[in-house]
Amino acid sequence: MIKAYWNKGKKQKTITIIVAIILLIALFVLRDDYQPALLFVRKFIFIILLSGIILFLGLRKFRKSASTGGRLGMLALLVVFFGILYVVGWHFKMYDYMKTYNVFNHLNKVEINELPLTQNERIQPLRNVFSMANESVGETKDVSLPHLVRIGNENKWTMAIQPTEKYMWQGMTDNTEEVFAVSSTTPFPRFSSENRIPVTFSIGESLKFSRNTYNAVVQRFNFFQLFTMEPSDTYYMKNDSDKWVEVVSLIKWKGFLFPYPTFGGVMVIDSGEHNLNDYIERILIGKGKYISPENMKNYPYLIGQNTLAEKVSRLQAESLKFLGGFSDPLPWNMETAVKIPNLPDDQNQQPFVTDFDFSDTNTGAYSGLYHWFGLEPVGDARTSLTYSVFIPADGSDKFYFYDHASKKQGYAGVSAMPLKVIESRKEFDWSVNKPVEFRPYIKDIAGRKRLFFLGTISAIREGSDNFDGSATPDLALIDSEYRDVVWIDVKHPSQWDKTVYDQLNEAWRSSEKIGYYYAEETKVIDLPETVKDSISFIPQVDKKAEEIARLQGKIDSLKAVGN
Repeated sequence: MIKAYWNKGKKQKTITIIVAIILLIALFVLRDDYQPALLFVRKFIFIILLSGIILFLGLRKFRKSASTGGRLGMLALLVVFFGILYVVGWHFKMYDYMKTYNVFNHLNKVEINELPLTQNERIQPLRNVFSMANESVGETKDVSLPHLVRIGNENKWTMAIQPTEKYMWQGMTDNTEEVFAVSSTTPFPRFSSENRIPVTFSIGESLKFSRNTYNAVVQRFNFFQLFTMEPSDTYYMKNDSDKWVEVVSLIKWKGFLFPYPTFGGVMVIDSGEHNLNDYIERILIGKGKYISPENMKNYPYLIGQNTLAEKVSRLQAESLKFLGGFSDPLPWNMETAVKIPNLPDDQNQQPFVTDFDFSDTNTGAYSGLYHWFGLEPVGDARTSLTYSVFIPADGSDKFYFYDHASKKQGYAGVSAMPLKVIESRKEFDWSVNKPVEFRPYIKDIAGRKRLFFLGTISAIREGSDNFDGSATPDLALIDSEYRDVVWIDVKHPSQWDKTVYDQLNEAWRSSEKIGYYYAEETKVIDLPETVKDSISFIPQVDKKAEEIARLQGKIDSLKAVGN
């Protein structure tokens, strides 16, 4: 058809060339719009090829068949094949099963024999921080989802104050002009003053068209990356020049038979205002500097940082169910199969980004931010802690796990924690108060490392889907081994370990035969200290009492003789 139109004359040739040029430009400029389709082909390349080959052979056989019965039989076979493919692959999720198995086989797994300690405990849960941040902005502003990142030597929640998505005009014309950065270790996060940093980004998560973070990053991909990469979580942090940057975590799909997601590095977008040069750049080649996983070690601010997409870490943690073999997670086995527990009342599910100290574990792992998972048995009625998983938040090629089950520790898992907390405070109105985000709290107390879960009580309005952040939330520590709930003072973190010891020390001494700890809190005055005193002590003797005692002794002797 195009050839016939081309041969009609000069005018038709000109129109054809112009249309072809426009289509090529559109194909280049609009690649962020059709890239999801390319990525879909990459994710399901094996299934697409297999289905295409079977369909091609079946239709060819159908056309060659002379009889009606033969054609109907071939159509029935095709329907049966694609029906089985759908039922097995999607309904019973065997495609995801194989994808997860691929993830497991390519993990650099390291089993550790000693739990790391936690440090720099974050007090507020993510949704509380998000709620309080939204309380501090105006009608035409939104706050991006908070992420825990390292700023200097301190862990902070960072989020962008961006044009709201409710009003399209702001998303097309305004910039992201401020960033919140609040400490994660304080119960009183302040969303004003020095924690509200003025910094301008022409690219943002809520901005429209080419200024949207997703679109700008996809435009930056080269031809091959269009088929293998996808943008994920967006973080705000400082680079090595102490300037604020927008860091987009990338997911890379690998494999052929059953492609699986891995950490694909990051795209770093510098701050700057929206102008003509910026517009031309992002339309033609996108925005951002790509840093591969192998090159991230050359950027100190990205080492030990939180840049790993949670979609990737969740699949890696879930793949640990194959430790017992390929067939173990199947419905008729499940001897060692595990799951990531999801709490229905918790709006922030695992992983919980936590700061760990690995210095005394002899693993060589860095001390800093990790994605932590507490895996439990598959059954709904089983809530024991089977594995603790520590995935480096900077995307390092390591996967650390601690096997609680094989050590027969009998620890309670995250799923058991909400009910423990509710039982301990029956006077609370638990219809509007929810115990949420039970992250690990591992400390060396009374002679050994002990695992607790630190949970926060968050309030939620009736009819609302959002938690209301409190500047002084109620906190509870639950001993995973003894199942006891210790309510702690959010304003005095330095006293938490002592509070735990005061409540549980008698149970520990009775069960573990341990000694006494925190004895330095009590001043014992003994003889050597008394001798050092400058004031002498002269004992006083009561003569009358002494005489009465002597006479009482004689009376007792006479009574004894009389008997």
